[in-house]
Formats: sequence, structure tokens, C-alpha cells
Amino acid sequence: MNPKNCTGVILAGGLSQRLSGRNKAMIDIAGRTILDRIQTVFSGFFQEVILVTNDPGTYVQHDLIIVTDLYKTRCALTGLHAGLFYSNTPYTFITACDTPFLKESLLELILSSISPGIDVVIPETASGTEQLCAVYSKKCLGHVERQLRRGKLQIKAFFNRVRVKTVSEKKMRRVDPGLHSFININTQEDLAKARKLSHN
Repeated sequence: MNPKNCTGVILAGGLSQRLSGRNKAMIDIAGRTILDRIQTVFSGFFQEVILVTNDPGTYVQHDLIIVTDLYKTRCALTGLHAGLFYSNTPYTFITACDTPFLKESLLELILSSISPGIDVVIPETASGTEQLCAVYSKKCLGHVERQLRRGKLQIKAFFNRVRVKTVSEKKMRRVDPGLHSFININTQEDLAKARKLSHN
């Protein structure tokens, strides 16, 4: 995939209520913040990297394009909207800021699945789709805006209006056998497990 065709977007606008409001992007895992880990992976794929946050001052030292939500509602859909709105490429890869084990091989697989006419490329496992580890075309922006105006905040609510391509669990396990790319940090228990995994 041509890096000029896709922007990498990191969503860091969540309230982190189950972690007492802690900034998940800046959590240290084995000596590196989660944000640093994601940036390292992104550096091999994207010329344009955007961070969506409502606390931009925290990230001024990072080599990122920093933007804020355009809608007041705090949810993943508003982050997706901002990422699509500000990106300058036909496609945008979205990830959350609390995924410390995103693998280059899995990202490469997802990006290689982009094809003409497809608006969403999304991983699908036995647990469902991974909407915050997926590619969205610029054509999705209008659908996202309409959902936000109507108060329909589930990302997948517009999928029946666009062309969606799934990446199978079987294919993903070939490059990420434990599907560690989808591990995210929501609780202290999640954090403890992630730190233990990082030392294995």
C-alpha cells in the first residue's frame, strides 16, 4: 500500500473511567509508553499520523498532528469523525491509544486488504469485529456525521450503508497467533496482564 493513501489515527479522547481517569496513552509498559509503542509501529506505514485528544497540551512533545473532537459527545465515534475529517488521504487507519501490542504484521495485513470500492476494512474474530483496529475510507465521513447528529453512537451502525470487507481470524492468527494486537487496557487487571505479557 502506498503510504500516501492512508493516514494513521490514534484516538486518545476517552474518559478512562475504569482507570480512575488515568491517561492510558502515557501508561508505561516495559519501559515505553503505549503511545510510543503505537508510534513506532505507525512509523513504518504512514507519512501522516494524527492524534485525536481533548487534552492537546499533554502531547506537544510528540511528533504528531494533534487535533480535537468536533462534536462534544465523548465516544469512539466522535474520535473516528475527527480522524476522518482531518486526514488528507483517501483512507484512515484507526486505533485506540491503549493497545500496547499492535503488531506491524497485523497492520500490514489489514492495509493490504484495502481495495477499490471498499469503504471499511475490519478484522473479525469469534468475539466480533474490531472497529478500533480498522481502515475507513473518506466516504465514511458523511455517514458518521449523520449518525452523530442523530445520536446513534455505535460505529457499526453505518456499516449497512457502505461496502465492508472483513479480515478473517484465520488470516490474522497467521501473523499474530495470540491476537495480542487487540489487547487493550481498560482496568487495573488489564494493565497487570499486559505488563506480565510484555516480559514473556
